[in-house]
Amino acid sequence: MIRSLILCATLAASVAVGPFAAILSAEELCVCRYCQGLRRAAAEPGQVTGERKYAPDRVVDVLNIKIDVTPDYDDHTLVGETTLTFQPISRPVEEVTLDAVDLRIESVEGSQEIKEWDNDGRQLTILFAEPLKVGREAEVTVKYSAQPEKGLYFRTKKDGYEDGDMHLWTQGEPHEARHWFPNFDYPNERSTSEVICRVPEELTVLSNGSVVSSEVDPQTGLKAVHWKQDKTHPSYLICLVAGRLVKFEDKAGDIPLGFYTQPSLEEHAKNSFADTAQIMAFYQDEIGVPYPWDKYDQVTCKDFIAGGMENTTLTVLTDNTVFSTETENIKSSRNLDAHELAHQWFGDYVTCEDWANLWLNEGFATYYTHLYDGHKLGRDHMLYGLYRDAQGRVLTQEKDTRPIVYRDYEAAWDQFDFRAYPKGSWVLHMLRSQLGEDVYRQAIKTYLEKNALSSVSTPDLIAALEDASGRSLDRFFDQYVFHGGFPKLDISYKWLPKEGMARVTVKQTQDVNDDVLLFQIPTKLRFTVDGKPVDHDIVINGKQHDFYVPLPGKPSLVRFDPDYTVLAKVEFSKPQEMLEEQLKNHDDVIGRLIAVEELGKKKDKKSLEALKQALGSDPFYGVRLAAAKELGDRQTDEAFDALIASTGQDDARVRQAVVRAIGDYYRPAAQERLQEVVASEKNPEIVAAAVRGLSAYSTPEAYDALRQAMTSKNFRNAPAVAAIDAAAKTADPALTPAVMRVLNARRHELDSRGMAEGLQSLGSLAKETEHADAARELILNYLNDPSSRVQSAAATALGSLGDRRAVAALRTLSERDDRLGRAAKQAIEKIEADAPTAPAEVKELRKLVRELQKQQDKLEEQVKELTDKDDAKEDEKPKE
Repeated sequence: MIRSLILCATLAASVAVGPFAAILSAEELCVCRYCQGLRRAAAEPGQVTGERKYAPDRVVDVLNIKIDVTPDYDDHTLVGETTLTFQPISRPVEEVTLDAVDLRIESVEGSQEIKEWDNDGRQLTILFAEPLKVGREAEVTVKYSAQPEKGLYFRTKKDGYEDGDMHLWTQGEPHEARHWFPNFDYPNERSTSEVICRVPEELTVLSNGSVVSSEVDPQTGLKAVHWKQDKTHPSYLICLVAGRLVKFEDKAGDIPLGFYTQPSLEEHAKNSFADTAQIMAFYQDEIGVPYPWDKYDQVTCKDFIAGGMENTTLTVLTDNTVFSTETENIKSSRNLDAHELAHQWFGDYVTCEDWANLWLNEGFATYYTHLYDGHKLGRDHMLYGLYRDAQGRVLTQEKDTRPIVYRDYEAAWDQFDFRAYPKGSWVLHMLRSQLGEDVYRQAIKTYLEKNALSSVSTPDLIAALEDASGRSLDRFFDQYVFHGGFPKLDISYKWLPKEGMARVTVKQTQDVNDDVLLFQIPTKLRFTVDGKPVDHDIVINGKQHDFYVPLPGKPSLVRFDPDYTVLAKVEFSKPQEMLEEQLKNHDDVIGRLIAVEELGKKKDKKSLEALKQALGSDPFYGVRLAAAKELGDRQTDEAFDALIASTGQDDARVRQAVVRAIGDYYRPAAQERLQEVVASEKNPEIVAAAVRGLSAYSTPEAYDALRQAMTSKNFRNAPAVAAIDAAAKTADPALTPAVMRVLNARRHELDSRGMAEGLQSLGSLAKETEHADAARELILNYLNDPSSRVQSAAATALGSLGDRRAVAALRTLSERDDRLGRAAKQAIEKIEADAPTAPAEVKELRKLVRELQKQQDKLEEQVKELTDKDDAKEDEKPKE
C-alpha cells in the first residue's frame, strides 16, 4: 500500500505512498499510509497491547470465502451473508472464532451441527456439537447486517459528494475487513474468494478476480454481480468497489487492464494510467515471474484513506492521483502506479505472514518503483529516488533505533513507516549491489516461485538469496534488518606526495549498543587522476580505518561509495576546488548533488558561480532543483539575481523550485516577480508556489493578488488553496473575511485536502480577532463534514483558534478511537494550555479532573459488570 501512499512520506521532498499522497508529483508520491497520518489504534487479533506481536495460530485452513452483500447507499448500511469453507489442520476442532466487528449477526448455520454461537461485537465464536475432523471440509454461513465505521466507506450525495460520483469502496489493511464480513483477519491465512454485490442496474461493481455472472433480479430490480478470485489471498486483500464509474481499457500482452474513475474526473483520468502497461512489461522481465493473476484493474475513489491499496487484481487509488496536463511534469501517478503494481507480486502473490515482516511487502514495492524509474528515465532517476529516500526519510531518523523486523509495536499501523518503505527498499538495493544484478534476480525469482501463494517471513528471503549467491548473509541482515539504526561515517582525505599515496580515513561514529551494531560495509573509493577513474575496493568493519592507496598522481576528485550502494550518513570534508570539480562530473549525479549541498554551505563567489552554473545548465533536473534551493537559502543579491534569471526554465519542476526560492527572499523585486508569475504563468502548481511566496508582503498589491487567487478556478484549485494558506501566514485579520467567503462558498469545489488546509489556516488567522466568533461557528459546522480529513482539520483549527467555547463540542468527540477523536483531544489540550486565564496550577487541575473522570467511568463499568454477574447468579438459583 502506498498509499495514499502517494511525498512527505514516500519520497522526501514535497508532501505526501500508505499506508500509506498529498502532492502527487512526478518524483514525489506519498504512497504509504504512515505518511497520511493514518495511525489508527487496532490491537492485533488475540494479542494484548504491549506484548510482542506474532501471527496467531491457524486452527483451520480456510479454503474459500463467499461474501454476498446488498448495500444501502441512503442509510450507509449493508445486509450480508458470508459463507466460509474450511477444514481443521492438525487436530479436531470444536470451536471456531471469527473476527467480526460491529456486525449484527442474525443467524449462523453450518454443514456440521452447531451447538451454540456467540457474538460479542468483536468476534463471533461458533461451538460445534461434535468436533470437526482433520481434513474434512466444513461450511459456516453467517447472515448479518452492519453500518460499518471502518472497512467499507460510502461516498454519496448525502455525504456531500456529487450524486453522479456515488460509490462505495472497501479497505482491508491491516485489520478492517472484519468490519464488513466475518473472517480470520490476519495475513497468514489465505483462501480463494467470491464477492456478490447487489446494486441498482446502472452501477458498476468491481472486485477481485473475474466476473462469474451479472444478472438482474426481477423481484428486487437489483443487479447481482458475482466475482471470483480462484487463487488464494488474505482477507485484507478482498475488495469491493461499487458505484457510478467510467471505464478505460488497455492490455499488457494478454493481460486485460481496466481503469475506472468517477464521471466528474473522466476528462483527466487517463493521465493517471499512462504507464501501467509499460510497468507490467518491465516487471515481468525484471522479476522473471509472469504476472500471476487474470486481470489488473485500477479504480480511483473519493477521499481514499491512503495513496493506493494493492488489492489482488484490483488496486484502489486516491482520487487525488488524477491530474490535469496543465501541471506539466510536476504531477504524475507513475510512482503510485508502479508501487501498487509491484505489490501484485510482493504482498499479494507472496504475503508477509505478520506485520513484523511488513517490509517484505512495502520494501519491495518501494524499490521496484525506483527500478522502473531507472528503466524508463535512466539510472540517474533511480539513484535520485534512492538519494531522496535516504536523505529525507531514513537518515533523518537517528533517534529511532527500532529494527525493520520489529515485534514490540502497539498497533499494526505503527509498522507502516520509514523502516518498511524506504529503509526496506535500501536493504534490497544494497543486496542487489553486493550480489550483482543477475544473482539477485535469480534469487528473487526463486523466492517468489518457492513461496507462491503463501505467507513469508524474512528467513524465506534470506534462504533464497543465500542459495543463489553461496554467501552467508546473516551479518548483513543482523545489522540492517534485525537491528536498527544505520552507519554514521566521518571521512577525511589527505594526499601524501612523498609516498605517492592517498590516505582516506573512515570512522564509524554511531553509538554502538544493543540496538545498533558496528557495521561491516563493503564499498569502494574512486580517485580521478588526469581525467581517468581509479577504483579501490575497501571493507569497513571497525571503528576506524586508514586506507592507503598508491596513485599515479595527485587526484582531482575523491569519491566514497561512487556507485551509491551504501545506506549511511556520510560526512566527508573536501577542499572546495574538489567540490567544484565534482559538480562538473556529468557521469556522477549523486556526486553532483552532494557537491551542491556542500557548496551551499560556503559563501564565497566561486561557490556562488558553481551553483549558478548548476542551476543554468546541469543535465539532471534534480541537481538544478538542489541548486535553486541553495541559492534561495543564500540570501544575497547575487544569488537572487541568479534565480530571477532562471524563471524561464523549461522543466516545470525546476521552474517551480525557482519560484519557491524567490519567495524565500523579502524584497520589492521578489514581490514584483511573484506577482508577474501569478498573472502570467499557465501552470497552476507554479502559480500556487508564487501565491504562497506573497504571504510575506502586506501591500495592497499583494493582498489583491491573494484575493484574486482565492476566487480562481481550475482543476484541483491549487492557487486558491495556496492563497488561503498565504493569507493565514500574513496574520492580517483584514484577509479573514475573504478566507471565510471562500470556505463558505466553495466547499464542493475544493477537495477535502484543500478544504482541510483552508480550515486550519482560518483557525490561526482569526485567533484573537474581531472575526473569531464567526470563524468558530464556520469551523464548528465542519466537525460534521462527510470527509474524515475535513473533520479532523476542523478540530485542529478550533485548537488553533483557541476559543474555549469550542471545548464542549470538541469534548463530545475526544473519546472517539479514531483520527477525529485524537484531533479533538489535542485541540482541547491546546486550548487549555494557551488559555491566558489559566495558571499552571489550574491547567494541572484540569488535566487531573479529566483523568479522574476517565477512572470514574472505568470504575462504573466494572461495578456494572459485577452487578450484572451477581444478578445472573441470583437468576440461576432455584426458586423457592
